[in-house]
Amino acid sequence: MRLTTKGRFAVTAMIDLGLRYHGGPVTLAGISSRQKISLSYLEQLFGKLRRSELVDSVRGPGGGYVPARPISDITVADIIYAVDEPLDATQCGGKENCLDEHRCMTHDLWTNLNRKMVDYLDSVSLQDLVEQQLQRQQANAAPQVKVFRDGKQAQAV
Repeated sequence: MRLTTKGRFAVTAMIDLGLRYHGGPVTLAGISSRQKISLSYLEQLFGKLRRSELVDSVRGPGGGYVPARPISDITVADIIYAVDEPLDATQCGGKENCLDEHRCMTHDLWTNLNRKMVDYLDSVSLQDLVEQQLQRQQANAAPQVKVFRDGKQAQAV
Protein backbone atom coordinates (compact mmCIF):
# COMPACT_ATOMS: atom_id res chain seq x y z
CA MET A 1 0.00 0.00 0.00
CA ARG A 2 1.21 3.43 -0.81
CA LEU A 3 -0.61 6.33 0.78
CA THR A 4 0.30 9.39 -1.24
CA THR A 5 0.46 13.04 -0.31
CA LYS A 6 -3.12 13.44 -1.50
CA GLY A 7 -4.47 11.11 1.19
CA ARG A 8 -2.18 12.47 3.90
CA PHE A 9 -3.04 16.09 3.12
CA ALA A 10 -6.78 15.33 2.97
CA VAL A 11 -6.71 13.74 6.43
CA THR A 12 -4.57 16.57 7.84
CA ALA A 13 -6.89 19.22 6.39
CA MET A 14 -9.96 17.45 7.77
CA ILE A 15 -8.39 17.32 11.25
CA ASP A 16 -7.73 21.07 11.00
CA LEU A 17 -11.36 21.58 9.96
CA GLY A 18 -12.56 19.33 12.80
CA LEU A 19 -10.60 21.37 15.33
CA ARG A 20 -12.01 24.72 14.20
CA TYR A 21 -15.49 24.45 12.66
CA HIS A 22 -17.29 25.14 15.96
CA GLY A 23 -16.19 28.76 15.52
CA GLY A 24 -17.91 28.90 12.12
CA PRO A 25 -16.89 27.95 8.60
CA VAL A 26 -13.17 27.33 8.17
CA THR A 27 -11.39 28.90 5.21
CA LEU A 28 -9.06 26.98 2.97
CA ALA A 29 -6.64 29.90 3.23
CA GLY A 30 -6.50 29.34 6.99
CA ILE A 31 -5.92 25.61 6.61
CA SER A 32 -3.30 26.32 3.95
CA SER A 33 -1.44 28.70 6.24
CA ARG A 34 -1.56 26.49 9.33
CA GLN A 35 -0.76 23.18 7.61
CA LYS A 36 1.59 24.47 4.90
CA ILE A 37 -0.51 22.91 2.11
CA SER A 38 -0.91 24.73 -1.18
CA LEU A 39 -4.23 26.57 -1.44
CA SER A 40 -4.82 25.34 -4.98
CA TYR A 41 -4.19 21.75 -3.85
CA LEU A 42 -6.66 22.19 -0.97
CA GLU A 43 -9.25 23.54 -3.42
CA GLN A 44 -8.93 20.33 -5.45
CA LEU A 45 -9.14 18.13 -2.37
CA PHE A 46 -12.12 19.96 -0.90
CA GLY A 47 -13.95 19.78 -4.21
CA LYS A 48 -13.69 15.98 -3.94
CA LEU A 49 -14.57 15.99 -0.25
CA ARG A 50 -17.65 18.11 -1.01
CA ARG A 51 -18.76 15.81 -3.86
CA SER A 52 -18.39 12.87 -1.47
CA GLU A 53 -20.61 14.77 1.00
CA LEU A 54 -17.99 14.93 3.73
CA VAL A 55 -17.91 18.75 3.81
CA ASP A 56 -20.32 21.54 2.94
CA SER A 57 -19.23 24.88 1.58
CA VAL A 58 -20.60 28.11 2.99
CA ARG A 59 -20.52 31.04 0.57
CA GLY A 60 -20.18 34.74 1.24
CA PRO A 61 -18.41 36.80 3.87
CA GLY A 62 -17.38 34.55 6.71
CA GLY A 63 -17.72 31.54 4.42
CA GLY A 64 -15.60 28.47 4.24
CA TYR A 65 -16.14 24.80 4.94
CA VAL A 66 -17.88 22.80 7.65
CA PRO A 67 -18.29 19.05 8.09
CA ALA A 68 -21.37 17.78 6.25
CA ARG A 69 -22.18 15.35 9.06
CA PRO A 70 -21.01 14.75 12.62
CA ILE A 71 -17.26 14.21 12.69
CA SER A 72 -17.84 11.06 14.72
CA ASP A 73 -19.50 9.65 11.57
CA ILE A 74 -16.59 10.48 9.22
CA THR A 75 -13.84 7.87 9.09
CA VAL A 76 -10.29 8.09 7.80
CA ALA A 77 -11.30 5.54 5.13
CA ASP A 78 -14.12 7.89 4.01
CA ILE A 79 -11.63 10.74 3.60
CA ILE A 80 -9.06 8.69 1.73
CA TYR A 81 -11.63 7.17 -0.63
CA ALA A 82 -13.17 10.61 -1.23
CA VAL A 83 -9.93 11.93 -2.72
CA ASP A 84 -9.57 8.86 -4.95
CA GLU A 85 -6.75 7.38 -2.95
CA PRO A 86 -6.45 3.66 -3.64
CA LEU A 87 -5.82 1.42 -0.65
CA ASP A 88 -4.43 -1.62 -2.38
CA ALA A 89 -1.29 -3.54 -1.50
CA THR A 90 -1.67 -5.99 -4.38
CA GLN A 91 0.49 -5.56 -7.42
CA CYS A 92 -2.45 -6.26 -9.73
CA GLY A 93 -5.06 -3.94 -8.27
CA GLY A 94 -7.08 -6.95 -7.17
CA LYS A 95 -7.45 -8.31 -10.71
CA GLU A 96 -5.50 -11.49 -9.94
CA ASN A 97 -3.29 -11.07 -13.01
CA CYS A 98 -0.10 -10.21 -11.14
CA LEU A 99 2.18 -12.86 -12.62
CA ASP A 100 1.95 -13.53 -16.35
CA GLU A 101 -1.79 -12.86 -16.27
CA HIS A 102 -2.21 -15.30 -13.37
CA ARG A 103 -2.64 -14.91 -9.66
CA CYS A 104 0.72 -14.67 -7.85
CA MET A 105 1.61 -16.77 -4.79
CA THR A 106 1.33 -13.79 -2.41
CA HIS A 107 -1.99 -12.46 -3.73
CA ASP A 108 -3.96 -13.66 -0.67
CA LEU A 109 -1.40 -12.12 1.68
CA TRP A 110 -1.80 -8.66 0.10
CA THR A 111 -5.57 -9.02 -0.20
CA ASN A 112 -5.81 -9.80 3.52
CA LEU A 113 -3.57 -6.83 4.29
CA ASN A 114 -5.91 -4.63 2.23
CA ARG A 115 -8.88 -5.85 4.25
CA LYS A 116 -7.12 -5.17 7.57
CA MET A 117 -6.03 -1.68 6.45
CA VAL A 118 -9.54 -0.77 5.38
CA ASP A 119 -11.01 -2.20 8.59
CA TYR A 120 -8.55 -0.17 10.67
CA LEU A 121 -9.01 3.09 8.76
CA ASP A 122 -12.76 2.56 8.90
CA SER A 123 -12.53 2.19 12.70
CA VAL A 124 -10.82 5.57 13.20
CA SER A 125 -13.16 8.54 13.12
CA LEU A 126 -12.31 12.16 12.49
CA GLN A 127 -13.58 12.76 16.03
CA ASP A 128 -10.93 10.33 17.35
CA LEU A 129 -8.17 12.24 15.53
CA VAL A 130 -9.48 15.63 16.69
CA GLU A 131 -9.59 14.43 20.31
CA GLN A 132 -6.02 13.09 20.04
CA GLN A 133 -4.84 16.43 18.71
CA LEU A 134 -6.65 18.34 21.47
CA GLN A 135 -5.03 16.09 24.09
CA ARG A 136 -1.60 16.75 22.57
CA GLN A 137 -2.23 20.48 22.57
CA GLN A 138 -3.34 20.39 26.22
CA ALA A 139 -0.31 18.32 27.21
CA ASN A 140 2.00 20.77 25.46
CA ALA A 141 0.28 23.75 27.10
CA ALA A 142 0.33 22.27 30.63
CA PRO A 143 2.71 24.03 32.96
CA GLN A 144 5.84 22.08 33.78
CA VAL A 145 6.46 21.25 37.42
CA LYS A 146 10.04 20.79 38.55
CA VAL A 147 11.05 19.11 41.77
CA PHE A 148 14.34 20.27 43.26
CA ARG A 149 16.77 18.18 45.29
CA ASP A 150 15.40 19.57 48.55
CA GLY A 151 11.91 18.30 47.61
CA LYS A 152 10.43 21.71 46.93
CA GLN A 153 8.42 22.21 43.75
CA ALA A 154 8.62 25.17 41.45
CA GLN A 155 6.04 25.62 38.74
CA ALA A 156 7.29 26.90 35.43
CA VAL A 157 4.88 28.99 33.43
